[in-house]
Amino acid sequence: METTETTEKDVGQALEAVGTDFFERLWEESWTYIRTVVDVVREPILILDKDFHVMAANESFYEAFKVLPEDTENRIVYELGNGQWNIPSLQKLLEDILPKNTFFKGFEVVHEFPFIGHRVMILNARQIHSKSAKGDVNSKIFPPIILLAMEDVTEMMAVAETLAGHANQLESKLAERTQRLEVHIEKLEKEINELKSNL
Repeated sequence: METTETTEKDVGQALEAVGTDFFERLWEESWTYIRTVVDVVREPILILDKDFHVMAANESFYEAFKVLPEDTENRIVYELGNGQWNIPSLQKLLEDILPKNTFFKGFEVVHEFPFIGHRVMILNARQIHSKSAKGDVNSKIFPPIILLAMEDVTEMMAVAETLAGHANQLESKLAERTQRLEVHIEKLEKEINELKSNL
């Protein structure tokens, strides 16, 4: 069984053999690639490290939440803004469920955000890590990251609520008219029965 000391020694030897410059360049190129892909996505996205510090965010995030990179990067996600992401159920997803399942989808956040007001956001997250065992060269060179994507469904929810409200109004009007119609039918039946009995 390998000890941590042996593993770190192997990592050190591997780095010396190939040269640390190679791995640094490889990480920088990989990081540039990741940032480029994330930047073209329409939805706001945060890239978090394994300790939930914001490594980067895409332009959509900064525009959607009206924040600056210096107020976002290198901060723990739960401390962003006025603490709007300090949500116990989100924390549980990120810290307990995500490491076991590597992703979650469809987590709803309803919050009063600074600058942009009341919003309903759907969050999806995926952990990206080297397939190799923890503690090996790959995990040292390519540390695990978490992509946290947000979709603003506020308008869609407002439309759905409006439609549901209209449907409820129509249903109650229909029930009211049906009840009135039943009363009229009962009256007509009584009148018809009275006419029959008089004949």
